Amino acid sequence: MKLFAIVGAALMLPLSATVLAQAAAPAAAADQDMVITRAGTQPAGKGPVQNFTGSVRVDPLFAAHPPSAAYVTFEPGARSAWHTHPLGQVLVVTAGAGRVQQWGGKVQEIRPGDVVWTPPGVKHWHGAAPTTALTHIAIQEAAAGKNVAWMEKVSDEQYGQ
Repeated sequence: MKLFAIVGAALMLPLSATVLAQAAAPAAAADQDMVITRAGTQPAGKGPVQNFTGSVRVDPLFAAHPPSAAYVTFEPGARSAWHTHPLGQVLVVTAGAGRVQQWGGKVQEIRPGDVVWTPPGVKHWHGAAPTTALTHIAIQEAAAGKNVAWMEKVSDEQYGQ
């Protein structure tokens, strides 16, 4: 019986330390203020031609605090070049219809409400369907100050698979 009491007490020690740390965390966080980035305060831009095919608009949502995010709109047929993200990427599809592809995989359709997770270092592309625009929120973190590594453009043949 004593063995069970000793094992139980030993198991409670890490739990107690975790609970205490969590209880102290809100006090430390209370020293910081919320940050509100107002809509329209960050300039929108065109997706650079070396990284995109077709017309793409990038509206930054937040970049001052990790992770960074942007609202990205692809006109029909527009798409990113192949690329990777050192810590992965999340896409939240908000409007239209689009396509994504992982290197070596098949092209997949995406629609509003879909959430796409691309793991760190996975080569991929994403963009609009041939006849429908696509808007998604792209969220990614940086490693060593870099959140994307751009590669070659997606060919029409790759896009049309």
